[in-house]
Amino acid sequence: MTAPTPPAELLAAYEAYERAVQANDLDELDAWFAPGSETMRGDDAGLLVGHNQISAFRSQRGGVAKRTIESIEYRPLADGIALLVSTSLFATGGRGLQTQLWQLLDGGWRITAAHVTPRPRAFDRSIWRTVGDPLFQGAWEGPLLGLTVAVKDLFAIRGYRIGAGNPAYLDSAKAETRTAPAVRDLLRGGASLRGIARTDEFAYSIAGDNAHFGTPPNATVPGALPGGSSSGPASAVALGQADIGLATDTAGSVRIPASYQGLWGLRTTHDLVPRQGLLPLAQSFDTVGWLTRDGETLQGVADWCLSYEGSDSTASAAGQRGDHLPARFLVPTEILAAASAETLAAFESWLLELETSGVLDAPVERVSIGELASYQEPFRVVQGAEAWRNNRRWLQEHPGSTGPAVAERFAAAAHITDAQEQAARDALAPLKARLETLVGDAVLLFPTAPGAAPSRTADAATIDAIRTATLRMTTPAAVAGLPALSAPLLRVPTAMGAPTAPVGVCLVARAGSDMALVRLGRQLASTAASTPTSTPAAAGE
Repeated sequence: MTAPTPPAELLAAYEAYERAVQANDLDELDAWFAPGSETMRGDDAGLLVGHNQISAFRSQRGGVAKRTIESIEYRPLADGIALLVSTSLFATGGRGLQTQLWQLLDGGWRITAAHVTPRPRAFDRSIWRTVGDPLFQGAWEGPLLGLTVAVKDLFAIRGYRIGAGNPAYLDSAKAETRTAPAVRDLLRGGASLRGIARTDEFAYSIAGDNAHFGTPPNATVPGALPGGSSSGPASAVALGQADIGLATDTAGSVRIPASYQGLWGLRTTHDLVPRQGLLPLAQSFDTVGWLTRDGETLQGVADWCLSYEGSDSTASAAGQRGDHLPARFLVPTEILAAASAETLAAFESWLLELETSGVLDAPVERVSIGELASYQEPFRVVQGAEAWRNNRRWLQEHPGSTGPAVAERFAAAAHITDAQEQAARDALAPLKARLETLVGDAVLLFPTAPGAAPSRTADAATIDAIRTATLRMTTPAAVAGLPALSAPLLRVPTAMGAPTAPVGVCLVARAGSDMALVRLGRQLASTAASTPTSTPAAAGE
């Protein structure tokens, strides 16, 4: 049977579209996709719905590699509706597949749905620096046997250099002679090292973008930022390329990617997990943490790393296994005020469900922890002063080696005086004392982030506003050095193509209660019969 031949007008439209692809002509490409909210485009990163979302994605894609079309298959589906499936051959090797649904509209043939199957790649370089199968084999027995780990590119691994998300830093570094204790503990438990995952430069960001290696994909919300600075481990775990992300949290770098990608993320008590072999950003706040797709795995990691005989963390965590946290919850009103209307609606709905479930010893109370804006600048000063001390020599020897946003932060940090740093530390002391008092007999409860992950194409002003609100929510736990768990318990509306997106609920408890905190988070996650979802109507009430 002879395959049908596409109409001349449709073939001409397809060829014009392909020329626009090769030229990365954004206006022309926009014109070939049908307008409206029902047009779809999907690839290995997810599905985009609506012409606006597709256009926004294309504006930051940067074009495609040079290719030629090998073959086109045409199947008419109905009058004015046709399916085109084409194979492409890339100049640098490999083949791809494009599946497109074309429809004859008033303006001519237009694409109403498309799916792109890219050529296979060894690994996504925006997620991974290096990867193996495995890169390092763990012990052949243990509670973590069979699990794989993505290690943030700040931890020492014997035989490898620390890259810190910057190619010039990687080139200047020497191979490590020992593996960091935080990595060794996981290997001893039976987990294997899958690879070294990307970080925002020097971990000095919470967005998840990297000027040198690109932005890792958000596995849950296509086209959205992944959250940083532990963006590589978070994306690897969310995509199923690793089971555990070994990361750090200075100002939210475990909790924010967990919230953005629907993961479980634990920022451990400050100094509980050894930081030897970890490239520091700001030692007063730097903390080791883990990311997983489910609470059970996170519980297994915490129980092993914080309690097994021989762990470098065991002495500090003595007695944790039998430690129980009170089922009494406090909601900091100032943190809640930093959340978006959609997030607030989802959180209040979830709280109501929690209060009526019978799991609580007492109603959830609202408390004040102080005006957050007054603490944000002192935190920035202390963090910046330490970050500059840690990296000054290298930055001065390698001018122009960092991306614009990180360079701007280091430039500001360079002008912080000793007196300003000490004044900032003094200004943070009341917040630390207040939080330590509150968690003495209760657990703090609030949304992890202001809202769902923002679009990768959001303008600078929007991103800056989100960053400011985010830091107001994440820095109190960092200032107090307390353990903080982000659990994926909320869904909120999103304009990113999917109907809803995840937002975490954050639990903060007394120092050293890390294992009990994860157990409590799992208990809360299992209490609700279903996850509450806010609606635009509810958000406006």
